[in-house]
Amino acid sequence: MTMSNRNVLLAIAFVSFAMIGAAMYLQHVLFLMPCPLCVIQRYLFIAVGLAALLGAFTSKPKLAAGIGLLAALGGLGVAGKQLWILAHPGLSCGIDPMETALNKIPTAEFLPWLFYAEGLCQDATEKFMGLQIPVWSFIWFGILAIGTAWLVLRKRA
Repeated sequence: MTMSNRNVLLAIAFVSFAMIGAAMYLQHVLFLMPCPLCVIQRYLFIAVGLAALLGAFTSKPKLAAGIGLLAALGGLGVAGKQLWILAHPGLSCGIDPMETALNKIPTAEFLPWLFYAEGLCQDATEKFMGLQIPVWSFIWFGILAIGTAWLVLRKRA
């Protein structure tokens, strides 16, 4: 059974947007406030999802997968930094110029329920299904990176 580029890209988009849904659940139901690194990861999940949708519905699936791969690798880096902060108590990305600048971006002003950072990175110790939330984010960015890299490197168009 072979998988078409379109189906893989649609699955990648679905997972990416499901991660945003999970973030909304964690924020608005469990009241876990996002930190600046969490918000940046939201932007990157959305970038992966939009790139995947673009690739699924255009004639350039490899180009779109490449853009999604870059966003997924960026997400791995940001989630990795958050995990590093958690592993080194006393460090934070708290109220700093990054948070202030991030909260001034038009998307944060127009969609604060999605993009406004008000939590502290070192507070992301809550566990969901046995793992800290940044660990889950790192895992899913890794899966998305593998999926998009597979599409980029795949011989079949």
